[in-house]
Amino acid sequence: MSGIARSLTRAIFQPTAHGQRAGRWSVTRRAERVSRPGRLNSRRRSAWGSETPIRDRTAQYDRVMWSLLYLVVRALVRLLVRGGRPDPDDGAKDLEILVLRHQLRVLQRTAGRPKLRTIDRVLLAAASGAIPRHRWVAFLVTPATLLRWHRELVRRKWTYRRTGRPGRPPIDAEVRALILRLARENPRWGCVRVQGELRKLGLRVGATTIRTLLRTARAGPAPRRAGPTWAEFLRAQAHGIIACDFFTVETAWLRTLYVLVFIELGSRRIHVSASTAHPDSAWVTQQARNLAMALDGRSPVVRFLIRDRDTKFSRSFDAVLRSEGMRVIRTPVRAPNANAYAERVIETMRAECLDWTLILGRGHLDRTLRTYGEHYNRQRPHRAVGLAPPLADARISVPVGPRHVCRRDLLGGLIHEYYGVAA
Repeated sequence: MSGIARSLTRAIFQPTAHGQRAGRWSVTRRAERVSRPGRLNSRRRSAWGSETPIRDRTAQYDRVMWSLLYLVVRALVRLLVRGGRPDPDDGAKDLEILVLRHQLRVLQRTAGRPKLRTIDRVLLAAASGAIPRHRWVAFLVTPATLLRWHRELVRRKWTYRRTGRPGRPPIDAEVRALILRLARENPRWGCVRVQGELRKLGLRVGATTIRTLLRTARAGPAPRRAGPTWAEFLRAQAHGIIACDFFTVETAWLRTLYVLVFIELGSRRIHVSASTAHPDSAWVTQQARNLAMALDGRSPVVRFLIRDRDTKFSRSFDAVLRSEGMRVIRTPVRAPNANAYAERVIETMRAECLDWTLILGRGHLDRTLRTYGEHYNRQRPHRAVGLAPPLADARISVPVGPRHVCRRDLLGGLIHEYYGVAA
């Protein structure tokens, strides 16, 4: 727009402080105050020496000034539209822009804060780069806001197309589904137990990843029962130590049956005896002989056997074990923590098998314990041996795909074993 239009805009639509004081509203208000009856009105009348009221003189002066201003503006508008221009449409466009700017300022005074969408901000920020800064008065927002929007667009430019996620890559969807399947089918398994089962199948997944996945799916973790620790010499000589203890099972007919269990501390292999209702000296001695036969030729040689001070352990029981080169160590009085390994394996047998089975008699209990003992020694992962089964010949794993994992049910589906089949 030409310099005449800018001057006209400042003169009309940007009134100064003097113009505001000399406006119609301020003059009228001052005339009203002067025209009120009182001391001030009488002083003004005597000072001027005129009988014409000040309010009437101010109104006539105001109308005359506005009429003169209208004639000047009209002449300037005609000069802007027609004077010195080959095409009158160019002047009409400048005048139209002037009128639109004035209407925009009127709307800004009457309306509240505008609500801009993202596309509005993009267009205004892009247009601010092409329009000179001294003409930014046409925008609805301040220059600082436009600059802030532009900086936001630049920041999104450098981060919008960034691909890849930091950290470890996510696990395969099939492996994730298999982990949730194991957790769903075995609600008493923890994340470490699931990790051992996967490692046996040739799939290596961290326990932390399994724990995070189970928490996300709200499927765990299973309750934990941490067993107490024992003396340091047991850890150093675990391969030459066996622990044993009695436990009882109540049948469906409320008959109490006794079972003696042995556990090798080095490999975590268990030996479960046959059940009996009367654990006398002869029966206990026979169980010692059965253990000696099972350990015959075993390397390394078992040197110690740990038992509590139960009266069911007779002298003949200790004599049979001493004849095999073992030293019988009795725990202190009322100190079950000293025989923690045997206590822990009994708790495991109850939590995974016996507490979920209704035992009918001796034959039923012997078959159940025999099946569980075979599963415990050959299939169940154990933390003490690196999440591997207790038996060494059962630790060979063949990698398989998640689609080729099958399940074998034991004890009527109470226990699940997983193995891989060839594709």
